[in-house]
Amino acid sequence: MARINLDHIRHSYMEKPQAPSDYALKEVDHVFEDGGAYALLGPSGCGKTTLLNIISGLLTPSHGRILLGERDVTRLRTEDRNIAQVFQFPVIYDTMTVFDNLAFPLRNRHVPEAEVTRKVNEILDVIDLKSMAKRKAQGLTADLKQKVSLGRGLVRSDVNAILFDEPLTVIDPHMKWLLRAQLKLLHRQFGYTMVYVTHDQTEALTFADKVVVMYDGGVVQIGTPAELFERPSHTFVGYFIGSPGMNVLPAKIEGANALIGDQTVELSAAPVIAPGAKTELGIRPEFVRLGREGMPITISKVEDIGRTKIVRAMLAGLPITIVAQEDDEIPADPRITFDPAAMSIYADSWRVKTEG
Repeated sequence: MARINLDHIRHSYMEKPQAPSDYALKEVDHVFEDGGAYALLGPSGCGKTTLLNIISGLLTPSHGRILLGERDVTRLRTEDRNIAQVFQFPVIYDTMTVFDNLAFPLRNRHVPEAEVTRKVNEILDVIDLKSMAKRKAQGLTADLKQKVSLGRGLVRSDVNAILFDEPLTVIDPHMKWLLRAQLKLLHRQFGYTMVYVTHDQTEALTFADKVVVMYDGGVVQIGTPAELFERPSHTFVGYFIGSPGMNVLPAKIEGANALIGDQTVELSAAPVIAPGAKTELGIRPEFVRLGREGMPITISKVEDIGRTKIVRAMLAGLPITIVAQEDDEIPADPRITFDPAAMSIYADSWRVKTEG
């Protein structure tokens, strides 16, 4: 295993990039600690696969260095980095059996056959393919082929890191849950450094110890699942994490008050905001209290999803979402209050500190 140091990495697919918009990956300066489980989370085109391919050696960054431990590997080939990578679509040898596909990377490194057999059987148990060990890969379904590809990434115990590029795309939802749980178990058991690319927040939050949220080629926040949910550093994190996402309401800040239309919300302290910044108040639907006191709202829709209800409403002419419990009463004259500890103020999309 190895510590992965991304030292001021930037990348452009253009020959002579000049403007910041020319870069598919804006500057990333971060360390993935040895033995950590990380997820790169964001929408398509945000730069997460570019970053993963720079770590693996499939791409050489336009600027910056990548170090594995203390070793500068920026210009080393993939095979010289001792990294395993599992791709979005399965890459396996159709003419080989399932067993031989898993054994191939070990045999290629001249691992003794007894150890090959032991390790391959162990991984076959993990991915639940022991009964298919002697079958040719060519006849397998797409999801079974991806399980073989996953197994081949996990079979080596000498790798510096294992990289996963949306590996569960072709796997059914129940199997996704099982494989995520198995990956977590393997991580705890063997301590691999793992980096997992996905656009699915459930995959990221259930797999990773720390999630790297990416947007428009840059990193907007790195944190634990709890940190991303409770204190989004950027409005995009608020939108993207959570279901439903955070309410982000245009607000005029006057001292320790936020004015939302004709309504006033008291803040715990006055936020520190640069002159001329666009200001917004963020509050997650789970922390909006529905009752008979507070700011008046007009309800447009109530979605009953079992244990909770999602209430869609208008506050001072602005759409707002509320999560209510299944047995919560919805008054005829509904009003809302915000949990003071759960509010965030944003200036030009970034969360700001408060005075005091």
